[in-house]
Amino acid sequence: MTPTSRTQRSNGRPGLTRARVLACAVELADRIGLDALTMRRLGDELGVEAMSIYGHVANKEDLLNRMVDAIFAEIELPPASTPWRPALRQRSVSFRDVLRRHPWAVALKGSGTNPGPATLRHHDRVLGTLLDGGFSLELTAHAISALDSYIYGFALQEKTLPFTTENETAAMAETMLAQLATTEYPHLVRFTATHVLQPGYAYGNEFVFGLEIVLDGLQRARDELTGADV
Repeated sequence: MTPTSRTQRSNGRPGLTRARVLACAVELADRIGLDALTMRRLGDELGVEAMSIYGHVANKEDLLNRMVDAIFAEIELPPASTPWRPALRQRSVSFRDVLRRHPWAVALKGSGTNPGPATLRHHDRVLGTLLDGGFSLELTAHAISALDSYIYGFALQEKTLPFTTENETAAMAETMLAQLATTEYPHLVRFTATHVLQPGYAYGNEFVFGLEIVLDGLQRARDELTGADV
């Protein structure tokens, strides 16, 4: 029997592996959401009994932890030699993009008490980027909290918006305008009519503007601490 045939099931499906279980779980969560993800549904997608999955993950919590680790592995981290500000800008933009691809991950945020290697590498690199960039331990803690709160908060708001495309945004804005009295809500009417309804408007474009404000504040705090500008 060849190595390939040993990894094939009798029905032609690839043999069950941890990597295949996790890839299927992530894809399924992307498609149906985390609440609907059950071991039985995952087994159906994989073409196996749910009990077979437990040979690759200990339980549902272990599965979720490993799924989070897979998400952290997707976040782009620049080389360690990259200065702190462009490094954190690139990491933050990539982090937000990953959360857009996998909106269910916003609800999990971390990996509990058993983070995976990709999660640990990610956090260690971010810590090293700040510490090597002249941040104290205390300021590093403040910086990570501020950045991650902004990233997760923005991703959560995007996830809960009732529209995703430019056409859906315009339709929602038109519906709102039809219900708003100009005399009672003049600023909301003006904002919706002259900003939201402009061609090309997308709420997601606000992310980089807010990110730069956070980075500006961290830059000032760091420069006050070190007396330098890097």
